[in-house]
Amino acid sequence: MISLGPYEFTQTDALRTLGNLGDLWLTMMQGRSSAAADALEQSLIHSITEAMGTAPNASLSELGTLGAQTLGDSPALEGILASVWSTLAAASQALRADGQMPATATGTVTQLSSSKGGVPKLALESVDVSFRGVVGDVQKSRNHHGRPWQALCIYSDEVINQFRADGHPIARGSSGENITTSGLDWVDIRPGVRLRIGTVLADVQAYATPCKHNAQWFSDGDFNRMNYLRGAASRVYATVIEPGRIVTGDAVILEP
Repeated sequence: MISLGPYEFTQTDALRTLGNLGDLWLTMMQGRSSAAADALEQSLIHSITEAMGTAPNASLSELGTLGAQTLGDSPALEGILASVWSTLAAASQALRADGQMPATATGTVTQLSSSKGGVPKLALESVDVSFRGVVGDVQKSRNHHGRPWQALCIYSDEVINQFRADGHPIARGSSGENITTSGLDWVDIRPGVRLRIGTVLADVQAYATPCKHNAQWFSDGDFNRMNYLRGAASRVYATVIEPGRIVTGDAVILEP
């Protein structure tokens, strides 16, 4: 187990984080501009290149993929993961300082959901949230879920309602989100932004990739309707910065 402050990564978590590094960085930076964040990227590339002894002209995505494939039991894994983790956090702060985040906005928690594995998740009136996510919530597969940057899965009533209006039998909690919200422009809820949800503070870290288990919520089985590549319709994953408690009806504040 690798511990980075309050966050714990299994070896699989660490390797899969590296494997997703390209997407984690690119989706946070897309459409945004920050010289400070660009400098952080170059510094991270340099530190990974030195630790792995690879050619100096590789991209962050290429280095992440190579690390996921080769580092396994390497003693360099913990140091590289620590650099990645701290740089991702610093980059979102750099973007914020450079005015690249949306304006403050407020929505509402319309449902909190949890399960003992699989979908749909079932509604709860309130939840306690730790650095690992909703206390008592279980992911059936740790292959694709459960890393610290996937601690909370968040979705939008507006997106769900549009799917339902189009004839798809999706509902709150169906696709596995822990927190369903309303009143926020979902275009703005993307990697890099910060949310205050009840007493919990969380950083949106990634888009949640849909899978075949969500085909049942679409009349034609096309679960990729939820893919971010097809517009502002994706669930998002968030890292917990400050644990706390959330009650249905609590405010969700974008960029508090």
